[in-house]
This record gives sequence, structure tokens and C-alpha cells, in this order.
Amino acid sequence: MTKFAVHTKDNHPDHAHDILTKVEGSYGFVPNLLGIMSESPEVAETYMFMANALKNTNFTDEELHVVWFTVNVFHDCNYCMAAHSAIATMDKIPATTIEAARTNADYDDPRLQALKIFTIKMLEGRGWVDGTVVEAFLAAGFTNRTVLDVILTISHKTLSNYINHVAQTPVDKAFAPFAWAPNAIAAE
Repeated sequence: MTKFAVHTKDNHPDHAHDILTKVEGSYGFVPNLLGIMSESPEVAETYMFMANALKNTNFTDEELHVVWFTVNVFHDCNYCMAAHSAIATMDKIPATTIEAARTNADYDDPRLQALKIFTIKMLEGRGWVDGTVVEAFLAAGFTNRTVLDVILTISHKTLSNYINHVAQTPVDKAFAPFAWAPNAIAAE
């Protein structure tokens, strides 16, 4: 297995200096995922651009986290589940929403459940979904714009999930209290 370096502000190739400075300014530290991504500054820049773009979608904070969590569970990404559990907690997302995501349980809120189901259908079908799937999503109160925003969010999380899988990204100390593993779903 190829080893990927987790670059830091103190230990990085010259081409990563600017992006790591930007990452630290945005997050207050360099998360391991972005330390790995900085091997290709374009990847790290794209990831950060997408994260910022997602803040401007029509999603509520809770809805955005539901899509992130759904993609992370679908891809069995322990790093992103830990990170997003920590971030969701900081964003004051209801504990019941976080717990439902971490255990892959249904959401009590029908709108959130419809968002989760639509996201899963998009992932399972790799974007090929039956018209009735889209119609059910729209009937839950979402819009054509939201369909596109789900696709953007899937793209954002797939980028990080795949990198975490290939690089075996170690969970940051800041996220360690929220450690998660796919097999933990059965145990919880």
C-alpha cells in the first residue's frame, strides 16, 4: 500500500505551503485529510471551494449534515463520520440527528428521512434514478435546485471519502472522541 504523508505547516513540500496556510486560517488547524490533500494543492483547493459553496445552498445546516452523513455511511468512511460528528456537534445539530446518522437509523423528521432516502438512491444508482424517486423527493418539499445541491454534496463527500480510503487517513485528535467504524452500526 502506498503511504501518503500528512503534511503540516512545519513539514510539507514547497508547493503545499500556500494551501496549508489557507487551511489553517480557515479551520484553526490543519486536519489530517487536508494535510494529505495538500500533496495536490488543486485537490485541497477544490475541496475547500466545494465546502464553501455548500454553505450557499438552500439546505439548512441540519439538512446539509444529513447528506454528508448519508454519503459517509454509504462509503463506510470512518474519518469523515468522526469529523462530521464533531462538526455537527459544533454546529448545534440536534443530538438525535447525529445519533440517527451514526447508527444508520431512520430520522423522525419525514423531510430529513426523504433527504436521506433520495441521497441513498442517488448513490446506489450512481445518479441514475427513476423519475418516481425524484418526484417523491420533490413531493417532500424539495426543489429541482435541491436535487442539484444533493449531487454537489455527494461529489464533495465522495472526494474526501475516496481519499480517506486510499490514504487511510488517521483521525485527528480533535475528532477522536467521535470515532466511528462501519461495524459499529451493528453494535450500537
